[in-house]
Amino acid sequence: MDFDTYERDLWDGRADAYQRGFARMTAGSVGPLLDAAGVGPGTRVLDVGTGPGIVSAEAVRRGASVTAVDAEPTMAATARANVPGLDVREAVLPHLPLPDAAFDAVVGNFVINHVSDPDAAVRAFARVLRPGGKLALTCWEMPPSGALSLVTEALEEAGVPFPDDIPTSPFMDLGKRGPFAALLRDAGFPDASDAELRWTHHVDPEDWWTTGALARVGTNGVIVSRQDAPTVAKIKTAYDRLATRYATPDGLLALPANALIATGTR
Repeated sequence: MDFDTYERDLWDGRADAYQRGFARMTAGSVGPLLDAAGVGPGTRVLDVGTGPGIVSAEAVRRGASVTAVDAEPTMAATARANVPGLDVREAVLPHLPLPDAAFDAVVGNFVINHVSDPDAAVRAFARVLRPGGKLALTCWEMPPSGALSLVTEALEEAGVPFPDDIPTSPFMDLGKRGPFAALLRDAGFPDASDAELRWTHHVDPEDWWTTGALARVGTNGVIVSRQDAPTVAKIKTAYDRLATRYATPDGLLALPANALIATGTR
């Protein structure tokens, strides 16, 4: 299976589960993302990979004029429901059915790591930006750690191998300081830079398990969904033990979210 086909299957119909779980963690990067792109009143913004519309909602709140795209129909429908009046298009990157130089800012919150050809996607972002327009993208820092590694470690402890048929993301190599900025520079953003982005996601441990691993959200969710009941129970036992590292006195988990942000000017 090629990476794009895998991604389309991975997210097919997952909008509700994603919105109830993982999207709440990605909300922690929305403010820095929009700040980096200079989004404010009157800014013409393209939100790529909008998902449930969290970035778009904040951009609208700031007074921006927002267009959003997503490859997954239920994600696009969820964004429309969450942000009344939002102009949402369905499009699979790097294809953008939008005119050249139409936007002052392009932002993408954890979407660039879900395309097989990141260079082509960033070049598409450059095409729709006006001269002097800003691009800001986030990705998860590799190798995964904190919130992203909890279920991964539980799978490993339970003896579940990584499936041979799941393709590797280009961001296993690009999701690092230096390579992330270089991706933007090579695609037409000569001043591009990247930086660490850190925050803590507080979540109920059972919610994190059920809205991720058991809801088939992300690759770990796919792997868990393929296991028989006794193996899932072994994974959950490992998860519960490993999660105690992040336990807080009020019974929640304080999960470190370790990401990168890259910015550049057209």
